[in-house]
Amino acid sequence: MTTNAEQQIFARRGWRFLSWARHFFFLVGFLALSYVALVLLHARSYQQNANHALDREMQSSAQGANAVAFPALKEGDVVGRILIPRINVTVAILQGTTPQTLRLGVGHIDGTPLPGEEGNSGIAGHRDTFFRNLRDLRSGDDIQIQSISGVSNYKVDWLQIIDPKDTAILTPSSGSELTLVTCYPFHFIGSAPERFAAHAHKLKDPTPGNAAL
Repeated sequence: MTTNAEQQIFARRGWRFLSWARHFFFLVGFLALSYVALVLLHARSYQQNANHALDREMQSSAQGANAVAFPALKEGDVVGRILIPRINVTVAILQGTTPQTLRLGVGHIDGTPLPGEEGNSGIAGHRDTFFRNLRDLRSGDDIQIQSISGVSNYKVDWLQIIDPKDTAILTPSSGSELTLVTCYPFHFIGSAPERFAAHAHKLKDPTPGNAAL
């Protein structure tokens, strides 16, 4: 049997361990939150710079020809800007979908046409940052894509929950279409098991220049 003195020693050791553990986990949590805050601040700063650069390029192209061809793009280059007014989405579109690119904006999916061109253009984004508000998207909503080649207006046709391996939504088309993709469910913790997809068709007579919706 343990004596009262031994029990007191064990109790003190237990309290010391709990105190150490509490401080350790507090530090881990603080560092994790600090990292997330830094990532979000960096992304916000990058978005501001990307949008300012895009505005300058669009103004420059508007003073020249009505439409300007996209230059050769590499991963992370600014492609344009997507606006969905009803759900308050305005974000720069970057080339590619690497983790680094999607931390800074939404990404144009390699192998699909650029937004505004003929075919089915794919854009992916994170559900917990730039594409969070897609949870409120509805059929019939307006989408606008702004780039140096002009402005293209789209109307949402349908919304669908799909398997991550389902690539049929990006099937090439003869018209000008737009497909937005993000993880689903929106409030799921961890790696999401499904994908949320929204499909839109380009409206006729797109707005010239760089006027917003």
